[in-house]
Amino acid sequence: MDVMDHHLRLETTDQGFLVNQADWNENVAEQLAALNHIKLSDEHWEIIVFIRRYYQQFKHLPNARVFTKAIAKALGETKGNSRYLHKLFPDGPLKYACKLAGLPKPPTCL
Repeated sequence: MDVMDHHLRLETTDQGFLVNQADWNENVAEQLAALNHIKLSDEHWEIIVFIRRYYQQFKHLPNARVFTKAIAKALGETKGNSRYLHKLFPDGPLKYACKLAGLPKPPTCL
């Protein structure tokens, strides 16, 4: 599947994850969000930036439980809970945060 980004063709997997992480930027995130019917707010960006930093620091992606706990530790309990995260990413917080952040599909996600 190809996503247009100012005449640059982005390669994505059949599930919509970026093939090349280096292609990612904020415009790409906006386009991926639009394709997934998500309108990015500051709250979404906070989680996207968080998961990108996590991945850069640890070189792997967490499972959903670790993801939620890590957010609670970094951003507080009001954001580190599944109800809040599902409000932002109804179809799966970890999966969609990673997708919009230009990261690989988490191994624990179907």
